[in-house]
Amino acid sequence: MRSLLMHWVFNAAALWVAAYFITGLDFNGTIVQLLMVAAVFGLVNSLLRPLLTLLTCPLIVLTLGIFTLVINALMVMVTGWLSTRWGLGFAVSGFWPAFLGGLVIGIVSLILSLMFSPKKS
Repeated sequence: MRSLLMHWVFNAAALWVAAYFITGLDFNGTIVQLLMVAAVFGLVNSLLRPLLTLLTCPLIVLTLGIFTLVINALMVMVTGWLSTRWGLGFAVSGFWPAFLGGLVIGIVSLILSLMFSPKKS
């Protein structure tokens, strides 16, 4: 349970960093709204990503995995669309901001996970 909460906070921080640095990703809201956007992002990733990965498996194999970056961009775009419709303050203005945002979110989440996750012995 603690790990799930940590990853939720890590995703919220990564989304904020991406919105801060990437032009075309905008977040205007409170910390509670940011946590809700992170929850939406987690749900989109857990429900939609496996289906898209399965459907695009030949493209993923053909591009040696690079097509997963496009899937990441689509996840950010869906999160932005849902967040805009639900008034959470997170908006994505197009594919390329979503693509760069997916890269930033992945890198920041990885760094935070490596820094703060408990070490297993």
